[in-house]
Amino acid sequence: MKSKSGAKKRFKFTGTGKIKRSHAYKSHILTKKSTKRKRRLTHETLVSRADFKTVKEMLAC
Repeated sequence: MKSKSGAKKRFKFTGTGKIKRSHAYKSHILTKKSTKRKRRLTHETLVSRADFKTVKEMLAC
């Protein structure tokens, strides 16, 4: 089964099998967002347990 090409660009696996993702709302209209908020959005986080199965299927694993 092929993986979704959009998902390949957005998600990465960690060494322990969890899935990393980037935060949303960091691409434009940044002038009204505080520096603290933009800095928090920079760091990657893990995909939630509720979305894990869906994302894993999109990555065809």
